[in-house]
Amino acid sequence: MSSPRDIAAASYGGDEAGLICGYLFDRAAEESSRAIDSNAAVAWLAQETPPEGAYLWLHFNLSHAQAERWLHRHAQLSDTFFETLKDGMHSTRIERADDSLIAVINDVHFEFSFEPSDISTLWISVGPRLVVTARAKPLRSVDALRTAVKSGDAPHSSAELLEHLLRVQADVLVNVVRGVTTRVDAIEDELLTGRLDHKRARLGEMRRLLVRLQRLLAPEPGALFRLLQKPPEWLAEDDAQKLRGATEEFSVVLRDMGALQERIKLLQEEIAANVNEDTSRSLFVLTVVTVLALPINILAGLFGMNVGGIPLAEDKHGFWVLVAIVITFTVVAAWVAFRKKR
Repeated sequence: MSSPRDIAAASYGGDEAGLICGYLFDRAAEESSRAIDSNAAVAWLAQETPPEGAYLWLHFNLSHAQAERWLHRHAQLSDTFFETLKDGMHSTRIERADDSLIAVINDVHFEFSFEPSDISTLWISVGPRLVVTARAKPLRSVDALRTAVKSGDAPHSSAELLEHLLRVQADVLVNVVRGVTTRVDAIEDELLTGRLDHKRARLGEMRRLLVRLQRLLAPEPGALFRLLQKPPEWLAEDDAQKLRGATEEFSVVLRDMGALQERIKLLQEEIAANVNEDTSRSLFVLTVVTVLALPINILAGLFGMNVGGIPLAEDKHGFWVLVAIVITFTVVAAWVAFRKKR
C-alpha cells in the first residue's frame, strides 16, 4: 500500500480525474488522516452511511479537462458551487447554499513575484462529510495546508478545515505585506540618503498589487452575516466562532495594507516633488543660459547685416567697444535673473 507521501507526490499535477490530492480524516481510525486517490474517493462517497465523524478533503485542478466532469458525476455538490465557478465574481466571500457552505477566496501563486497578475481564485465547497477545493493555478495557502496535513495536522471537522485554510491564507497575505514593506523600506532609505534613482515605477507596481489584493480579499460582510445568522445544522457554534475569528484576521491584514498604501502614496509624492524640483532647476539653468546669450545674439544679428551704415565699421577700436557693450548687457541680464531666483 502506498504511503500518503507517495500518493501526494504522484498526484501533484492531478491524476486522471484532475485530483491533485485527497485526504480522508477519521478520528476513530488508527491514522487520523491518510491520502487517497480519485478511485478510493469514489468508493468512499458511494457509501450510504459514512463513518461518524469522518470526512473527505479533495483538491482539484480546474485546468484538467476531467475535473468538473468528475465533480458533477461523483461529488453531488450544490448547483451554486458550479455556478460560482462560472459567474466571474472573484471577491472573497463565504455563503450558504442548501446544506453546504460555498467559499471564494483569493490567494497568490506559488511562484509569487509581487506582480498583480500573480493572484488567482480558490473555490471551496464545504459539507459535513466532504470538502472540495478547486483552483486553476498552484496557490500558496493550499500548498501550506497540504504540508500541514502531511505533517500530521488533522482538523476535527470540515468547518475546522475551512477555518484552517482561511488562517493559512491570512498568514500568506501577512508575508506578502511584510515583503512589500521590506521593499518600501529600502526605497525610503535610498530617498532619505539622496541616492534614489526614481523608483516610481516600482512603487506604482507595489501599490497596484496592494489595491488589487485589498479589492479581492475584503470579505463580503453581508454574506458572512447571513451565514452566521442562519448556519447549516451541522455547523457547530464553536466552528462558527472560529470562522468569524478567521475573517477578522483578514480585516487586520486589510488595515495593514491600507496603511502601507498610504505610505507608498507619500513616497510617490515625495519622489514626484524631487523630480519637479530637478526639472525646475534644469529649466532655470536653461533660461539663464538663454538670457546670457541674448545680447551677443542680438548684436551679432544686427552687425551681421550686409547693409551700409554699420556703426563703428571704420573705428579701429570698434570690436572692443562691442565686446564691452555685450559684457555690460550680459552682466545686467545675469544680475536680473539671479535676483529673481533668490
